[in-house]
Amino acid sequence: MISLGSLFNRQEPPLLGLDISSSSVKLVELSRDKAGQLVLDRCAIEPLERGWITDGNVEKFDEVAEAVRRVVKKSGTRTKHVAMALPASAVITKKIILPGGLSESELEIQVESEANQYIPFSLDEVSLDFCVVGPSATSSGDVEVLIAASRKEKVQDRQGLAEAAGLKPVVVDVESYASRLATARLIESLPNKGVDTMVALFEVGALTTSMQVIRNDEVLYERDQAFGGAQLTQLIVRQYGFSPEEAENKKRSGDLPDDYESGVLKPFVESMAQEIGRALQFFFTSTPHNKVDYVMLAGGSSALPGLTESVTQQTSFASMRADPFDGMTIGNNVREKKMRREAASYLTSCGLALRRFLR
Repeated sequence: MISLGSLFNRQEPPLLGLDISSSSVKLVELSRDKAGQLVLDRCAIEPLERGWITDGNVEKFDEVAEAVRRVVKKSGTRTKHVAMALPASAVITKKIILPGGLSESELEIQVESEANQYIPFSLDEVSLDFCVVGPSATSSGDVEVLIAASRKEKVQDRQGLAEAAGLKPVVVDVESYASRLATARLIESLPNKGVDTMVALFEVGALTTSMQVIRNDEVLYERDQAFGGAQLTQLIVRQYGFSPEEAENKKRSGDLPDDYESGVLKPFVESMAQEIGRALQFFFTSTPHNKVDYVMLAGGSSALPGLTESVTQQTSFASMRADPFDGMTIGNNVREKKMRREAASYLTSCGLALRRFLR
């Protein structure tokens, strides 16, 4: 059996969550206190230059590896075991039905046999893993099994980045799975513990915004759209004549001309709210559903002033930022003010760090 290092492995503590996106590297480390409450021990973020990671592919390995080293140093952690993730586009997943009562080795043989039907590559070229989800809802005595596969070089790139920073990769997950794990905590804090609540999660990245509609831990719909925070940087470049690097730095620091808020930011926020509204309409027209209970916004650009209000106005649905650290105790090594400002950027890395507590 070729292991994906492992996609569904239950890991013992301690464990870092390391999220490498197109714009930054995010690190999160969690623990539990004596009462069993989650504690945010460390978090850190390190920006990446545009083009270092493209469509989930590592284009500038040495530069990204150096950024990983910096984020580890910045966090102050001594933990070496790390959970990482691949973009959903790099992983093929499929649910299959197999007979119940099979041993682990019998399951492996069956999974490899079934995987040949669904994976358009030779099994020698892929990392493959599986997880028994539970009893089949449609076939008595059988079990539902989730299989996942990715090209070996995609997995090896992520592992290599960790190893170059002196870390030991022990879990390779899927980004959307990790973000759902972190979101599940937030949904549980909603009225009625979030039971039967339909949540549309939008993760606004630099270049792409991913949408997942979740109800009772089930994904009803998912879609990626080509809009993100980098478009705001481009608008700043065009409006003020800065270089892209200057514009990005000034956007992060808030060091922009007086007319920025009214002339650039407000129109961009309204445009982003319209894109989210369009994505929801597409969901409604292609499924039996016609409403959601909440819109949750994550990713760096979700912190833009006025975005949640604009989304509520545009869609008429309650909108909120997804703060993955909500309800956690904040450790002494965390700069809380900075963390609160960037919290929504950490959704995936927090989900990866939560893998420590899965049983």
